[in-house]
Amino acid sequence: MADAIDFDAPDIARRVEALTQHELDQLPFGVILLDRHFIVHFYSATEARDSGYGMSPLGRDFFEVSQCDDKHDLRARWLAAMEQGPVDLDLTRTGDLAQPKRELRMRIVSARNGGLWLFVDRDKPR
Repeated sequence: MADAIDFDAPDIARRVEALTQHELDQLPFGVILLDRHFIVHFYSATEARDSGYGMSPLGRDFFEVSQCDDKHDLRARWLAAMEQGPVDLDLTRTGDLAQPKRELRMRIVSARNGGLWLFVDRDKPR
């Protein structure tokens, strides 16, 4: 079933919520589950490997452990989106710890638990 998950699927949250933790770890893009206070509840093996983060942020505030320069702006943007209803944001940015020049596409989608799913698709390493 994990092979059938498309990063651009309009129902991506529903689809990933039907997967096991092992299946989430096998997806070709990073998967992070945050609660409504941005505490990390799931951090996929793909995200751990591809991001270069190197440790597990489980139980920690995503924005406290984040290395991005604009994390305060991102937090404000995500909070505003959550206040307006179901979230489905698509953002692009450059760089992560593993590859500072790598292009990232982030998709932030409402989760069933009231929090957010964060999906991270990376271009091939340079």
